[in-house]
Amino acid sequence: MSAPSEPAFGIVLVPPGSVAREPLNAAAERAGLRVVDDPDDAALALVDLTAPGCGPAVVELLTSLNGPHLTLLAVVSPDSRGFAAVDTLRPADIVTHQGLSHELTWRLQRAAERHREREEQARSQTDLALLLELTADYAESSDVEALLHGVTRRLAEQLDIARATLVMVGGGVDEGVIVAASDDPGMKDLRIDLARYPEIREVVRTGKPVVMQEAATHPLLGDLERRAVAARGIHAIAALPLPIRGQVRGVLLLRAAGRRRTFSSREIDFLTTVAHATAVALRSASVLQSVQTARLAAEEKAASFKPYQLFFAHVSEGVAILDDEAAVLSLNPAGAQMLDTTAGEARGKHLNQITQPVDDGVLMELVTSASRGEARMGVDVVVRTPAGRCLTLSMSAAPLRDEDAATILSFRDVTHARKLEDELRNTKDFLERLIDSSVDAIIAADLKGRIILFNKGAEAMCGYTAQEAQEKLNALQLYPPGEAQRIMAQLRGPDMGGKGRLSLTRQELMHRSGERVPVNMTASIVYEGGRESFTVGIFTDLRDRVQLERKLYDVETRLEESEKNAVIVALAGTAAHELNQPLTSVMGYAELLKRKLKEEDFAYRPVDIIYREAERMAEIVRKIGKITRFEVKSYVGAKQILDLDKASSHEE
Repeated sequence: MSAPSEPAFGIVLVPPGSVAREPLNAAAERAGLRVVDDPDDAALALVDLTAPGCGPAVVELLTSLNGPHLTLLAVVSPDSRGFAAVDTLRPADIVTHQGLSHELTWRLQRAAERHREREEQARSQTDLALLLELTADYAESSDVEALLHGVTRRLAEQLDIARATLVMVGGGVDEGVIVAASDDPGMKDLRIDLARYPEIREVVRTGKPVVMQEAATHPLLGDLERRAVAARGIHAIAALPLPIRGQVRGVLLLRAAGRRRTFSSREIDFLTTVAHATAVALRSASVLQSVQTARLAAEEKAASFKPYQLFFAHVSEGVAILDDEAAVLSLNPAGAQMLDTTAGEARGKHLNQITQPVDDGVLMELVTSASRGEARMGVDVVVRTPAGRCLTLSMSAAPLRDEDAATILSFRDVTHARKLEDELRNTKDFLERLIDSSVDAIIAADLKGRIILFNKGAEAMCGYTAQEAQEKLNALQLYPPGEAQRIMAQLRGPDMGGKGRLSLTRQELMHRSGERVPVNMTASIVYEGGRESFTVGIFTDLRDRVQLERKLYDVETRLEESEKNAVIVALAGTAAHELNQPLTSVMGYAELLKRKLKEEDFAYRPVDIIYREAERMAEIVRKIGKITRFEVKSYVGAKQILDLDKASSHEE
């Protein structure tokens, strides 16, 4: 259940008759504060230093019981004298009368935040001081009963609660024992029926804290318990687990009454820490009481392992025999040398202490499994030796004898092997990334055509995914019919780069869509022990290059055509120019002769024919002069001649 929200901070106005009363009421309401008259009920104080007679009122405020704990805001006049007046007060913030209407809300909110932070820091420091005191007591005290009573008493005083109690529980949840209570130093070993304490039963069941902020109405309590809680004036109950060896073996029970009505989240966190520290102290006390018995038992076990020690002394692997607490009973010479210690130094020490594992969770999980009767094999554990070496040990653990829960642990140094494995793995990863990042297609297949490598470039070039290619395709399907056999023949022959190698050659691959993809390829046969193992080919996509070549050919063709047209146009222009002058003379003289002759004269008709033919030739020359492109037409047989009409028609 979440904690109820904290009550709004109170703010007091000094002096009470200040004209800032009305602005303060409005601003406090907007800021979520309440205006109070008693400084003892306040967290903030608005001090009006411009009000007449404010001096005595301020002194009275600061000397009151709650005065040193208040966060101050000051109202000052907007001049150097007004600001100088606040030097002795050192308020959290200041405001002028002009800013009361629009600044005061914001400044009250900031002041409330500062007060809340200051209170939180003060509480945290108090909690830390108490925790340090308790920790020191846990470490120094040998009187467990006095220690536990001191814990409950200090908690009750610190939190101002009615009662703090430590309850220990056994394997079941029917009966508990009160071992310490804050309000009764003599109370110990008082047995209680846990049926009357559902909060304790819930903590034992879940292993988590139970907080009942409104205990008298909480659904976890029955009707009888609710009436009892209400009759005692108990407002809130908190129950925190004391975990020992993974089980809840006790509960820290706290009850709030009187002025204390709730437990905040911060207080629950603090109490959880105290409960854990108390659990550790209880466990340590139990360990101290049983250390002598454990030592005698360990010595007896070590003596019973003498036959094993003689055998393990000649084993090249490290062998350690552990008791049920993972302490070393025996360590063979190979193990001692591996861990840079001696058998005598290791005996009696915890396994973690002599191996200093990087991840002690892995090692202890291995040992715990063996103690439960489960054998574990080949678990890698990184350890540090006293000599500063960092080793990777492959460890195996198994139960040695069920009745005394002893464990046998064997280990061997695999540091070099794991380093080589990492290097090989890194090299493999690098090569795979390199192959996949290549824009060229790289395809490898065994001698039956099963594809074993198909990189990203091959996926883009052929349209298949690597998984599809490896599961469904045969390498023969990537080539036009018969090409794969021809390529294999070239690979095995001496003419195309030597046996087992194919130099750069033009080839085609078949795309998934049926398109033939032009490529440049090189290939080789990979041999293992002199026998053919698989083939690998590298293919460069030429589609862009072929398209570029086609465009270049078209451009060259057009250029040749353009050059041919340019020659023809230049030749036509030259011919027209050169022919035009003699034709002009011929036509001129023919026209003069016609004028001197009469139509009945014998020479008139020939001269007229000469004139008309000259005119026709002039028309032909005019067309020649207008030629701009090369156009031909069929002539006699298969010959082609220039078509003057089409070659010059665009000028018409």
